[in-house]
Amino acid sequence: MAADLAPSRAEIETAHQRLAGVAHRTPVLTSAYFDARAGARLFFKCESFQKVGAFKFRGAYNAVSSLGAEELARGVVTHSSGNHAQAVALAARLKGTRATIVMPENAPQVKVEAVRGYGARVILCEPSQVARESGIQEVIHETGAVLVHPYNDLRIIAGQATAGRELLQDVPRLDAIVTPVGGGGLLSGTALAAAYFAPGVRVFGAEPSGADDAARSLASGRIEPSVEPRTIADGLLTSLGEHTFAVIRRLVEAIVTVDDDATVEAMRRVWERMKIVIEPSAAVPLAALLAGKLDLAGKRVGIIVSGGNVDLERLPWLGKGSV
Repeated sequence: MAADLAPSRAEIETAHQRLAGVAHRTPVLTSAYFDARAGARLFFKCESFQKVGAFKFRGAYNAVSSLGAEELARGVVTHSSGNHAQAVALAARLKGTRATIVMPENAPQVKVEAVRGYGARVILCEPSQVARESGIQEVIHETGAVLVHPYNDLRIIAGQATAGRELLQDVPRLDAIVTPVGGGGLLSGTALAAAYFAPGVRVFGAEPSGADDAARSLASGRIEPSVEPRTIADGLLTSLGEHTFAVIRRLVEAIVTVDDDATVEAMRRVWERMKIVIEPSAAVPLAALLAGKLDLAGKRVGIIVSGGNVDLERLPWLGKGSV
């Protein structure tokens, strides 16, 4: 792996130190119900309890905290459908700088309102990668703001890796870890954490079948674009970046896909049986395990529950019976 395409062990440890006392050390929960359903021992690292309700705060705070005084004075800008947007907005507020967030018009309203609540300026755009990137360039041209990319940034990857590092510290003798994959920041960071701190732990990604660009990329050996993705998992719509893909190609064993019906079912069962709120993107790894997409029977498996930001007026099972 090219050295400049992956954070080092020391950079992940530095990120962990930066986050100490700022980010939450999120709990690891278990469920006998899901163990029986999956035929494995499952350990849920609940980043739904993280600040802003998602693992994204880890990478955003690490990235913004890495900026110098002159960069902080210029403000920061990013694009996101929600969780990274909230994370950058809060990180910017904590570091005393301005944040501008370019968000697609179809982003969940609860996430848009949360971003504004953290004090960031929101610019809405058409729901396409081109529109997002165009919006960012306009902001940079107008204000000189520093880009904090949602995933294709070594500082972001190092921050996201701290979730996996904590999981490995808190749960000994894991056989595997499964995470969702969109842009690849969490998956690549988790793979690095496993490689550095627990060699031998297998790492897998899971994504919606209607947004399967990461699985196609791993199969083809090159980044396959996400074109008109169709999935309820709004946090998993983006394509991989060169930095995340470089790590994933080398360290991730496989990426599996699962349909939205299975994801909604897994999400609903987590609400019902574990009594915790998770969003569709966070349910994808569990859905893949319950659907038998990974042969991990009898193993000790960590699942990083990526977030819990949902629009309560648009729950996916509304109209199909109450929770």
